[in-house]
Formats: sequence, C-alpha cells, structure tokens
Amino acid sequence: MTSVGVPHSVAAALPTLSVFDITNEISREVAGASIDEGIAYVTAAAPSSLVRVSERESGFFCDVEALLERLLPSSLAARERMLLALLGPRTEQIPFRDGRLCLGQWQRVLLFCFDGDARAEYTLTLLG
Repeated sequence: MTSVGVPHSVAAALPTLSVFDITNEISREVAGASIDEGIAYVTAAAPSSLVRVSERESGFFCDVEALLERLLPSSLAARERMLLALLGPRTEQIPFRDGRLCLGQWQRVLLFCFDGDARAEYTLTLLG
C-alpha cells in the first residue's frame, strides 16, 4: 500500500474566497519541535490572507463569502484593505502542550485567502 501526503487540504474554493486546512502541517511541525508546550503563532504570508481557528463546515464558507460581498462588494477599489481591517489580525495564536495543538474536537487551523489570491503560504513561530 502506498500513501501520498497532500501538503494542503482545500476546504473551500469559491469565486472570492479560498480556504486551506493547514492543521495537519502545523500539528506535524509542533510534534517535531524541541519545545513541549507553548504558543504557536501562525501568520498568513500573503497580504490578502489570514489564519483562523474554526470548524471546517462548507456552508459556513459560502455564508462568509456572501456576507463579505454584501458588506464590501468586489467592485470596491479599497476592498482588500477594508476586508482585512474588518476581519482583524492576520495571525492566530494556538496553545500546544506535550507536542499537540490544544484544539477542540472539531476545530481546525484554516488559512483564508481573499480576492483570488490562492497562495497557501504561512509562517509558524513556536514560543515556549
């Protein structure tokens, strides 16, 4: 039997929103670190992206895209800047202990990319 590792799991691919589930990658990095407990800071690399901890539910992503389109139409010139101001910091802080992320049963680390920018790139900083 052969197994193939998928680097990023696509949670949603919508017209103005792409969402990547990066939980497994972050978990592997935390498990392999020399630090047993602390805080994992996950920051989106692309300027029009951000990281959030949330449940991975497809209807939620469609609702988010529809809400953002109503608040900030895609034709708006300053959409990206206003979108990021509305949604807050681009970094998520996740505690970890014994080499494992402290997440709820259904929680996942999600990378949200807006306005057609589908780069699943992030930086991880472990502090312990």
